[in-house]
Amino acid sequence: MELAEYIVFVAFAVVALVQLGYYWVVFSRLAFSKPSKPQHPKTYPPVSVVISARNEYENLKAFLPQILSQDYPEYEVLIVNDLSDDETAKLIEEMQKRYAHLRVFTLSQHLNFFSGKKFPLSLGIKSAKHDHLLLTDADCRPKTNQWMKSMMNHYDVDAELVIGYGAYAKKKGFLNTLIRYETLKTAMQYFSYAMMGLPYMGTGRNLSYKRGLFYRVGGFTSHYRIASGDDDLFVNKVATPQNTRLSFEKESHTVSQPNTKFSDWFRQKSRHVSTGKHYKKVHKYWLGTYAATKALVYTLFVLAMIFIPLGIFFFIASGVMGLFLISQIAVTERAARTLDEKGMGWGAPLLELFFILLEPLWLIGNLFRKNQWK
Repeated sequence: MELAEYIVFVAFAVVALVQLGYYWVVFSRLAFSKPSKPQHPKTYPPVSVVISARNEYENLKAFLPQILSQDYPEYEVLIVNDLSDDETAKLIEEMQKRYAHLRVFTLSQHLNFFSGKKFPLSLGIKSAKHDHLLLTDADCRPKTNQWMKSMMNHYDVDAELVIGYGAYAKKKGFLNTLIRYETLKTAMQYFSYAMMGLPYMGTGRNLSYKRGLFYRVGGFTSHYRIASGDDDLFVNKVATPQNTRLSFEKESHTVSQPNTKFSDWFRQKSRHVSTGKHYKKVHKYWLGTYAATKALVYTLFVLAMIFIPLGIFFFIASGVMGLFLISQIAVTERAARTLDEKGMGWGAPLLELFFILLEPLWLIGNLFRKNQWK
């Protein structure tokens, strides 16, 4: 075998080994974990659910009653109405007649010195009655009426932050498959890294923390100029192995409405990806190494099949790739079952190829677009 062929073979073997390590050492932590059973404490802490909404009449009408009907002893739902010019205010006023624990904080002037929804969320947190906060979005619904109890069950004497899972509704079409798969893979990473003692992000669709923690770190001030980051950048700053808990049992899930247009989803993901450069160095290393070796394992395998002559090294490379693909499917599908996304792992090899192409485009898109919340 020529030197160039040998280099291709060795490079492929190395990146494949790294990828196998990610799947069987890192992602397997979530994949083979059993969700904790509810503890049913004698008392639950009072909770403030905070939702920032701008022109979300239809979503609030459809999903807010499910949040207002949770099986929980004491809680409020605080809607921050951020300059809505639809029927949001009228809807909330009508709902307040039926739900005494629904409150509203209305922003009627452009006083937002922050980017995105950090300013309205900050006002909502300041106006909340209770120290335990539970954040979600206007287009989200709890999967069950045990959502709040399931999230609050994870608080103990040291916990200040609980990271939950926010799924997307299953609908027809390839775009929906891409959205749900990307959500699953992202969750595989942030849950698994947290289990390794490296909590680095959460999702604002399902996130809880104590108000005292929010004030102690200065809220969103360290990244107020960035459109996104009220969830992942905040968690990246404050989360530690000691103060962070994970809630991924089915009862604690929320379900959001997915984008129906590829262009809208592409812009959303470009905005989310832009926050990654602000993560801590250790998190960027783990995430960057995974992304780079994921692209390389496919690329180098193709090169190996082209340039390595038929023989022992050709078959070894084929066997290693087969082992990688089987591992990818097995661990991803097992994690999918853990997160109640059964069936999402079987298409992992093909779906990963799409994301290998899309991820650089998201980064390039950020160079030419000013990201905004709405």
